Order: sequence, then C-alpha cells, then structure tokens
Amino acid sequence: MRVIENFCLLLGRLLMGSYFIIPGLQKITNYQTMTDYMLAHSVPATSILLPVTIVIQIVLGLAIIIGFKGKLAAFILAGLTLVISIFMHDFWSMAEGVQRTHETQNFFKNMGIMAGLLMVSNLGTGWLSIDNRKVNKP
Repeated sequence: MRVIENFCLLLGRLLMGSYFIIPGLQKITNYQTMTDYMLAHSVPATSILLPVTIVIQIVLGLAIIIGFKGKLAAFILAGLTLVISIFMHDFWSMAEGVQRTHETQNFFKNMGIMAGLLMVSNLGTGWLSIDNRKVNKP
C-alpha cells in the first residue's frame, strides 16, 4: 500500500475506534439511563448485555485504533453494530413522524459504520499498526 492509503487507514481507525470508545464510556457514566433505554426497547438480558457491550466497545475500539488484531476487532464490532441497530433503531416498528425519521437515519448511519468495519476486517489495518509492525530478524 502507498503512504496515503496507510495514512487514510490510520485516520479511519482513529475515528472508528473513537466512535465506539466514547459511547462505551458514556454508557458507564449514564448506566441507569442506558439500562432504562435498553429495557424500553425490549433488549433481553440487559443486566448482562450492557456491561458486555461496554467492554466490547472500549476494548475493541482501542484495538482498532492501535491496530492490534484489527481484522477480528472490526468484524466483532460490525456484528455488534448490526445487533444494536436492529434492537435500538427499529424504525420499521414506528409510526410516521420525526422519531421514525430520526431512527431511520441512525439505522442507516450504523450500516455505513458497519460497512467501514467490514472493509477493515477485509483490508486489515495498514502498516501503521501493531498487526503489521516490522520484526527485525537477525
């Protein structure tokens, strides 16, 4: 890959990782609000899934940024994004109106994020990552 492609992968990884780390941290500081929101959307096993989601978002967001096991991290985050989108942005079950429009936008925004994650899971993290560091061999 050329320098510009690797720089774009690095910048994309920084943005993509931040997209998961920041909401993961916000879920900690607004834990009860997020629990109530998940319960309102009939998410099963909320008491288990919320902490698991927080850990996945923060740990794998960091993995994407530093490029450690980046392909796997991106693939898992793509799956998480799909599941979250189906449960939390279920625009198809809403009456016409502003809320449905808002949730439709959130759903398809998340599909775009998922597409980017799937691209990273295929292309890898580029040479500016732990996954692709050069090991000096004697």
